[in-house]
Formats: sequence, structure tokens, C-alpha cells
Amino acid sequence: MPRKRTGYDVAMTEPTDERVESRAADLLPEELAAGSDDPRAQAAAILQDSDRRENDLEAAPDSFLEHRTSEQTVTPPLP
Repeated sequence: MPRKRTGYDVAMTEPTDERVESRAADLLPEELAAGSDDPRAQAAAILQDSDRRENDLEAAPDSFLEHRTSEQTVTPPLP
């Protein structure tokens, strides 16, 4: 029997109902301006795209994601 997914899972491809409802309730101004017959479906699509980009760093080829340690980003204080 397949495992029921709940919460946030790295390999998740379908956003949970709770995430979709939360996202649909808080659409960005530009998303609201574009209009939608189904804000819930719009939110689900936004979350699916977001999850895909988060799980596959090559999914957004125009994006650049840098991974740094704190030592590389903060100038140490003078002694």
C-alpha cells in the first residue's frame, strides 16, 4: 500500500491541502491582479512549480543559487 504523504517532504510532488489553502488565501498582488477563476488551482500550480525548483536546482536555468558558509559571508571582527 502506498504511503500517505503529510506535511512537507523533499520528494513531494503534490502540495498538501493545507499548503494550498494557505497559499490561495495569500496570493501576491500581481497574482490577484492577473485574476483567477480558481485561486486554489492557481495556488497548487504555484506550489508545484516552487517544489520542483527547490528539488531540482537546474529547473530554473536563469536562476543562480549560491551556497556559502557563515565564514564566507561575514567579515570577522577585528581583535
